[in-house]
Amino acid sequence: MNEYKNCFELLNTSRKTAVLTGAGVSTLSGISDFRGANGFYTKKSLLYGVSREQLFDIDFFRRRPEVFYQYAREYLYPMLDKVPSIAHTTLAAMQKRKLCTTIFTQNIDTLHTKAGATDCVELHGSLREHFCINCGKSFPTADIRARAEKEAVPRCGECSGLIKPRVVFFGESLDQDDLERAFRECAACDVLLVLGSSLTVTPVANLPMTAVGAGKKVVIVNAQPTPVDRYAAFTFDDIAQFCTEMARFFKLDVQR
Repeated sequence: MNEYKNCFELLNTSRKTAVLTGAGVSTLSGISDFRGANGFYTKKSLLYGVSREQLFDIDFFRRRPEVFYQYAREYLYPMLDKVPSIAHTTLAAMQKRKLCTTIFTQNIDTLHTKAGATDCVELHGSLREHFCINCGKSFPTADIRARAEKEAVPRCGECSGLIKPRVVFFGESLDQDDLERAFRECAACDVLLVLGSSLTVTPVANLPMTAVGAGKKVVIVNAQPTPVDRYAAFTFDDIAQFCTEMARFFKLDVQR
């Protein structure tokens, strides 16, 4: 418990604490992670007869959109029915108390904003919206989810183009403005708090070392070791316990 206390005192004296989250914070909400011990990509078995990486590959999506939508119906859209975990609610409460600044997340499940976070940058996009990859028209996710239950592949009513979630697939680039902001804030913060990320997917995985290179402190909370652990001021492996203790230390009113 002394390690928690020492870590939280570091956060308490920090003038600017940025946050980076990955899939590990959403496993507490019942969403499987991607690269953990039993993660989606860790499993080698095929899904719908294809490799799991192909399901989020933009070229494969263009060729076989019906496979992606089969996955979306069974696994992706149900994310939207989940509720925020202790991690999401604690971080939102920290932000409300100005104990942290921007929450940068690799997650697409929108749970940070559901929990009340007001400054959240979804670096890999989110399931909040869909769009036509041909003409760019936007569609509410609820509408496309309903259509996907009836149609193998929802298409744009104006140009018949493929509709996809506003999520960054393999083969696509992250939003450059969001990415530049993330690197800028990680270099300018006093502490970078990383929760639930394996720190193996670039370019987001490079953010903690940007903070280290700028002489900032990094705190990592993740179930498995990460490549950046040896540079961190503190490391912990239990996100639920960490957030529970952090809420207690800062006297945050959060759902437990």
